[in-house]
Amino acid sequence: MSGLAIEQVRSPHFDWTPQPVDQAAGAREFEPIPHVVAWNLTKRCNLACAHCYISAGSWHAPDGELTTAECRRIADEILALNPAPLFVLSGGEPLLRDDLEEIAAHACGRGATVVVGTNGTRLTAERIDSLKAAGVRGVAVSVDSLNPVYHDRFRHGGGALVDVLAAVERLRARRLDFVIQTTVTRGNRQELEALVAWAAEKGAVSFNLYFLVATGRGESMPGLTPAENEAVLEELVELQRRYRGALMIRSKCQPQIMRHVYERDPDSPLLNYETRCPCGVQYCRITPEGKVTPCPYLPVVAGDLRERSFAEIWRDSAVFRQLRTDERGGKCGRCEYRGICGGCRARAYADAGDYLGPDESCAYEPTGAPLVRRARAVTYGMPAAPALRWSAAARQRLERVPSFVRGVVTARLEQYAQERGHTEVTVELMEEVRRNLPIDFSKKRPFFLSQDGTD
Repeated sequence: MSGLAIEQVRSPHFDWTPQPVDQAAGAREFEPIPHVVAWNLTKRCNLACAHCYISAGSWHAPDGELTTAECRRIADEILALNPAPLFVLSGGEPLLRDDLEEIAAHACGRGATVVVGTNGTRLTAERIDSLKAAGVRGVAVSVDSLNPVYHDRFRHGGGALVDVLAAVERLRARRLDFVIQTTVTRGNRQELEALVAWAAEKGAVSFNLYFLVATGRGESMPGLTPAENEAVLEELVELQRRYRGALMIRSKCQPQIMRHVYERDPDSPLLNYETRCPCGVQYCRITPEGKVTPCPYLPVVAGDLRERSFAEIWRDSAVFRQLRTDERGGKCGRCEYRGICGGCRARAYADAGDYLGPDESCAYEPTGAPLVRRARAVTYGMPAAPALRWSAAARQRLERVPSFVRGVVTARLEQYAQERGHTEVTVELMEEVRRNLPIDFSKKRPFFLSQDGTD
């Protein structure tokens, strides 16, 4: 990775003077930056999903939710720390907030990439159009089964699957990128391959498989056993290899997938993640009332945005400082894969009340082997200074890419240029790379360039 000073990380712009490539910089530590913020705007929801971490439902009132003005102020505070973050606006059901588009437009107009997480049942054609007009770049919708009996029962809403499948067709017709999100249970475990195939056929840019964390309403739900988790992860690794170039496939709340791809798939785009759990380092959550927590599934409060600024909480919170250390308890702390996995901090807290403790959902037992280092010099969330010249137009285009992926994009574009004898990155070269990607982005508006659409 090219060297880049911390001062440049804080700046809205790169120093575009070509820098010598520093091969040793992969081990350098950088200041934690809020690249991705999950923002629960409301606890209100038209459904009452069995696993909901926020225990959302129709009985919640809007009292106590952050006002529109407070949301605008908080967005500005985050943008002062990072001028190009990714905001994931969700709930509850965020479409129940009449000011959703106003909040999204405010953030988009100041440089953020905004996506919306929804159960999909209220995505009418008119609402999709209004989200697009506000600058929203994509939508994540939940599909837990293609069997309406299972999906509707799991989501506690009659006709929910019919509604969300219709919403997927509307998203396709209006060319708004979408992600399919599924929570794996014993009830839908055997449907995984069919769900991935369906998501790919419908044109999703990513399929995210969530592993249950026992928090919120999911506290009483049994998750998979460690051995079952291993089997699912092995299947996911094969599926993400099979669908490479057509669909990104990831596990959520189960970073143990990194061990599998490291061992079995050195070409996997998943290796572009660091990946230890990013909570409190590159990622955090804001609750409807303005509390900041490390992630949606880890309810320990790091600070209150009605009492302190986002910058104060992000920089000074004792919770975040602890999560940014390398100290983990139990087998996670002695595992040779702790540098690329580290276990799920939310699950460690849910199971034993210690977010630095071991993630007992993992079947792997450490062997005492040397620490496994990350497979790539530049991973998501890391900066990368340019080693080549960039045209003014190319610089301007790259600066619109969210900070989370910008370093990886920089490195990949320069590698492509150097392999073909170019000494400058231009818009024409960027378009050439885009055309040569396995996914035909000429037929898409790839908002997930902000996360992993480059792979």
